Amino acid sequence: MDTPLSGRLHDGGHELTQRVYYEDTDFSGFVYHARYLHFFERGRTDYIRLLGVSQGALHAGADPADAVAFVVRRMEIDFRSPARMDDVLTILTKPAEVRGARMLLEQSISRGSDLLAAASVTVAVVNGFGRARRLPDSLMERFLDGGRTADAAKG
Repeated sequence: MDTPLSGRLHDGGHELTQRVYYEDTDFSGFVYHARYLHFFERGRTDYIRLLGVSQGALHAGADPADAVAFVVRRMEIDFRSPARMDDVLTILTKPAEVRGARMLLEQSISRGSDLLAAASVTVAVVNGFGRARRLPDSLMERFLDGGRTADAAKG
């Protein structure tokens, strides 16, 4: 398998491959429901990273009012089928809507062609004081482009 550690951008979104480890499972041998949140978070984080956005740099500035941070405001998850230890999962992340101080991301976790879980995630953009702020235009363009420009440059 020749997949980069942070996954890859494609089709206007992001794809990340993760293995299920013993620590992800409960006594039944299935992935514990709360662990899906971790898989979804990894997908969102690596998506942002591959868009060329350093989250550390966004909130490391001198003025907290200028800082940019992303916080999950709402998440709706549809659990369809369980994952098990040693399964290889694919986490897909795509922007559905990006505007103002929020983004709506659609995410899914699959094992091969089997959809295991789907999530709709509303991410709020806040400053260093935790107050809503508009997503800077340069960042908005990266999310709206969804990595298509990066894909074209590689192709």
